[in-house]
Amino acid sequence: MCGFISVWDKTGGRIVRDLDTVTETFKHRGPDDYDSLYLGPVAMGFRRLRIIDLSARGRQPMLNEDGTLVLTFNGEIYNYLALRDDLLRKGHVFRSESDSEVVLHLYEEEGEECVKKLRGMFAFCVYDQKRNQFFGARDRFGIKPLFYTETAEFFALASEAKAFTKLPSFEARLNEAALPHYLTFQYVPEPETMFAGVYKVPPAHSFVWRAGNLTMTRYWQVSFSPQERPLEDILAGTRDVLREAVRLHTQADVPWGAFLSGGIDSTIIVGLLREMGPVSTFSVGYEEEGYSELSEAAETARYLDTNHEEYVIRPEEYWRDLPNLVWHFDDPVADPAAISLYYVARMASKKITVTLSGEGADEVFGGYGIYKEPGDLMPLARLPQPLVTVAHKLWPGFLPGKNYLRRAATPVEKRFFGNAFIFSEEEKMKLLKQKKFKPATVVTAPLYRQAANYDDVTKMQYIDLHTWMVGDILVKADKMTMANSLELRVPFLDHHVFEFASTIPLRYRIKGGLTKYALRQAFVDVVPPAAVNRPKRGFPVPTRVWLRGPLAKQVAELLGDSALGQYFNRSYIRTLVADHRDGRADHSRKIWVLVIFALWLRQFIGKIK
Repeated sequence: MCGFISVWDKTGGRIVRDLDTVTETFKHRGPDDYDSLYLGPVAMGFRRLRIIDLSARGRQPMLNEDGTLVLTFNGEIYNYLALRDDLLRKGHVFRSESDSEVVLHLYEEEGEECVKKLRGMFAFCVYDQKRNQFFGARDRFGIKPLFYTETAEFFALASEAKAFTKLPSFEARLNEAALPHYLTFQYVPEPETMFAGVYKVPPAHSFVWRAGNLTMTRYWQVSFSPQERPLEDILAGTRDVLREAVRLHTQADVPWGAFLSGGIDSTIIVGLLREMGPVSTFSVGYEEEGYSELSEAAETARYLDTNHEEYVIRPEEYWRDLPNLVWHFDDPVADPAAISLYYVARMASKKITVTLSGEGADEVFGGYGIYKEPGDLMPLARLPQPLVTVAHKLWPGFLPGKNYLRRAATPVEKRFFGNAFIFSEEEKMKLLKQKKFKPATVVTAPLYRQAANYDDVTKMQYIDLHTWMVGDILVKADKMTMANSLELRVPFLDHHVFEFASTIPLRYRIKGGLTKYALRQAFVDVVPPAAVNRPKRGFPVPTRVWLRGPLAKQVAELLGDSALGQYFNRSYIRTLVADHRDGRADHSRKIWVLVIFALWLRQFIGKIK
């Protein structure tokens, strides 16, 4: 796991003279080693976290045998040993045992098609001197980040957007067009970022930058194709593919362990690791009643006999550390659980360098509670839609069932925007100073068109895989672990696991009101009995309570800054804060979105005190 920056100078000179200073901005991604290289119009800088081949031979930027190719790479390739053996048989000469060098030689052998053979998480850039171009790619699900920007003087790619702020002629400016979407989703949907002129290479895409032109090519596509077969075959297949993925994800020359919550996903991962030998596990929680999974995690740790550690997070340190963590995020991500990840990663990094975690299981196997909604609405789905719409309009508001009718009368395309939906279009009109902005549907409508032939549950999974997971789940997983120089691996997002899970029929994804049914049943003999049917919680955070108590004053002061009036209706913000503080409404998620944006603005734009 590492961080890199690759810059193509358009000026004919050397616009970047000190890459080591630039890469200091993401030193946390690779504290073990660093290097830089200047070659023709290109400057490439690198920070290394040693995971595989701890020797200096694994250092980057990395050159091939004749020096015509140069690689900067971030991630892990889990099938690198098999690829390496094949390349050796074809005559390639390796200087290291690292998985990074496999990528370099695979590109040398197969060109742009190389990316299709990679199994893992990755973001990389190859400087190809013969073709006078950059080539690179990002992994299938977007586990690893890759930002890019272009000015009149340079084109640059980096593992973290903040690196661009150290380049000459780059000015950090707010992307005001992204702000309304952030208010809806609690993150900026890709490929946009909150920095004007900075974008993300989309997941499952490769790119070529040559002679001032950037072209993107999709090399893999999320696709669901349910296949009818006996349940026992599905359970056996689930066990086999996930066991293999976990085994491959433990490849490392450094100590590894796992995060452990009270849920089924991390419990399965730990259970499979435990089959291989001793395991260190880590969990965090809170003092507030109802906001901690520490007891459930401890119960699982005792059942599986792990070396378990836990930590209790308090509001004062949470608030104290928050500005620094917003800096680590690059883009604002207003998911309170992200901060829980920071603390569990900080604790784990004292003992291990690699951790496995359960991200992706809900999107892949159908685990979110909201995925039960289409089944709940099924009794009305058989009725003519106009009849349901009329019934909703005429139904008295004081009688139960009004909201049920509203949801049944609303197509999934208009009621589901992913697992986060914070400010509605009407609320944004009240909040934002700018009144002309694109609705949230511009983000989700193209995805719904791609998923038009799926059932409603699968459509929701498809939306989450392309929005919520890549914009929130994987961003917080990468940034909060890398802030602690800890590599996080996600076996549920091995694309072989997804390609098997995508064949599971809907009735075995959700059955009897239980989500992830097939996944749960596949591992009943591995996990504690109590964990099999336990509902999802996922490191819950008591922000609702804190915003009425220990953090109320600090939040009111931050959101009261006059600089926010450039973007927002300040009286509307005051009303949100007061109504939440006094218990008239629960606006905790809306307030948190504004808090994170205000801190981001202070960190990167500097227009708030």
